[in-house]
Amino acid sequence: MTLKDTDPQIYELIEAEKQRRKDGLEMIPSENHTSPAVLEALGSILTDKYSEGYPGKRYYGGNQYIDEVEKLAIARAKQAFGVPHVNVQPYSGSPANFAVYLATCKIGDPIMGQNLPDGGHLTHGWKANWSGLWYKSIPYHVQKDGYIDFDEVRALAREHKPKLIWCGATAYVREFPFEEFSQIAQEVGAYFAADIAHIAGLVIAQAHKSPVPFAHIVTTTTHKTLRGPRGALIMVTEKGLQKDPELAEKIDRAVFPMGVQGGPHNHQTAAIAVALQEAMQPEFKEYGHQIVKNAKVLASALIEQGLTLVSGGTDNHMMLVDLTSGGKGRGVFAQEALDLAGITLNKNTIPGDPSSPFYPSGIRLGTPAVTTRGMKEKEMKLIAEWIAQVVLEIEDYKLPDTKEERIQYLKQFRKDIAGNEVIQNIKQQITEFCKKFPIP
Repeated sequence: MTLKDTDPQIYELIEAEKQRRKDGLEMIPSENHTSPAVLEALGSILTDKYSEGYPGKRYYGGNQYIDEVEKLAIARAKQAFGVPHVNVQPYSGSPANFAVYLATCKIGDPIMGQNLPDGGHLTHGWKANWSGLWYKSIPYHVQKDGYIDFDEVRALAREHKPKLIWCGATAYVREFPFEEFSQIAQEVGAYFAADIAHIAGLVIAQAHKSPVPFAHIVTTTTHKTLRGPRGALIMVTEKGLQKDPELAEKIDRAVFPMGVQGGPHNHQTAAIAVALQEAMQPEFKEYGHQIVKNAKVLASALIEQGLTLVSGGTDNHMMLVDLTSGGKGRGVFAQEALDLAGITLNKNTIPGDPSSPFYPSGIRLGTPAVTTRGMKEKEMKLIAEWIAQVVLEIEDYKLPDTKEERIQYLKQFRKDIAGNEVIQNIKQQITEFCKKFPIP
């Protein structure tokens, strides 16, 4: 029996989500549309098998074919990124980064990562995350122009002698300066880990420089620009093995049995292998470069429409729009209004944000998913017009100062915006527009 027969409620929700995506523009930079082949592997019988351990060294029997799946995923990741060692078992990016800490640090060791409100990631030392609670986190920041402040990075590294330095972010729109981090890490004797979760697909497509010649360890999720399932990889480079010949074994032990996970998700591993195979095809290289072309055109068009972008543009797949010209904390208004118009993106802090992460002053958007649907430069200019029109419709809304006022104000805002005729008209235009660009 099919899902529709056995559980019509879940079936209908899946169909509703499918329709939402067909009718709208997915512009959250960390989201994409996977291929039918990836989804087929992800929904396969491999989900039934327990496989604690590694190929040839499993705790359970009956893993002869699972071993081959995992070895194939490893071989493809090695080839795609040009690294000597890969662990394909992490369930997601956060456990992958946790394993890096376990392999390289002791509890309480000093570590450095990009500050979360400056575009960094929770697991790079944010104070509310285990990485900031268990380790001595020394965050670095970006300058007013949005670029990483390397004078500060170098000074902090020399002062605190971190055991581990992270390069990577959730909201950094410029090319990652791997060389500079490598030099600083070498100077202070630190491990240098590059978290390329957002740009992994761009790296394979050669649309962004690779961290492999510079970092000791590289981590990445396998969705986002890589366009695979939700999973992660941990890679050890030649440079990493030169620093510590046992680093690969330490990473593997940190994932299992030391880490926070047990048996691998074999259906996920198979889907990662499929995504990596797709990423090594010539058309994927074209796709990766088109993502960046689209992002640059979209950024320029948004500026032409009167919006302010952090750092004045982008080098990769994403951009940050600074909405503080109309007041602080306006990201939530923009996100919800654009969602009603059929453009999905997320509210986000900007460097030096005058508001809190709960009510940030910017929005973050990107081009991976719309590029997957076949949209190019011409379409980016049209999308910029729609975004600017919606932002204009919310310019009179200001975030109140107190929590109590904000709750009531946002309730009224949602009522008002639901009946906005301009936004309703844009939604209709986008629905018709999206019919020309089917999702995979």
